Amino acid sequence: MQIFTSSIGKKIVMAVSGLSMVSFACIHLLGNLTIFGGLDGGINAYAHHLHSMPWPVIVAFRAGLLSLFMLHVCFGISLAMDNSSARQPYAIKAGRKTTFASETMIWTGLLLLTFIVFHLLHFTFQTISPATAAKANLLGVVPDVQGMLYAAFKGSVVTAVYVAALVVLFLHVSHGFQSVFQTLGLNNGKSMPVVLKAGTFVALVFLLGFASIPLTIFSNILK
Repeated sequence: MQIFTSSIGKKIVMAVSGLSMVSFACIHLLGNLTIFGGLDGGINAYAHHLHSMPWPVIVAFRAGLLSLFMLHVCFGISLAMDNSSARQPYAIKAGRKTTFASETMIWTGLLLLTFIVFHLLHFTFQTISPATAAKANLLGVVPDVQGMLYAAFKGSVVTAVYVAALVVLFLHVSHGFQSVFQTLGLNNGKSMPVVLKAGTFVALVFLLGFASIPLTIFSNILK
């Protein structure tokens, strides 16, 4: 299909998959912030609710998310290679002033790919640090996700890795948000300042929201 081979088609796939993942990140952030709600009504209850869903629903959701992620990665690399051959900046119109975020999109994307693999191995599959894995609490029902997070983010190295990854996410999303509107033809000269501010705002919410968890745990504010 031409949408998977043409430059415009690839950018549309990138825009749709990227916007879908931003939507997922919003839901993921809201779920993670329940850690500030305490042990009983907080992130452990949230985790139990997710794990109590029918497994076909969970498998279908994860498969769909993985497909979007792989499309975004593959077409992002393909576009970067095309743009490199054509000597054109990534996702930037000719003559437009570039930014650090725009010039490093491929690199921030690859760094995020590496971090996501680490994150899945760390907290989802729990193979990196089995000693801090989420074990059942005293009731034997709800996995102690909160305890797992507390144990993980008491270490300075792990906390630094996550915060650094969130800075990379800020750079990637701040420019990617703008690129989505540009690709879908929803951006023009008048709306450009608004789109730029909106992209920065969304990226900043992700940075501060996600980073608040490791930082408050590491600094003993969240106990």
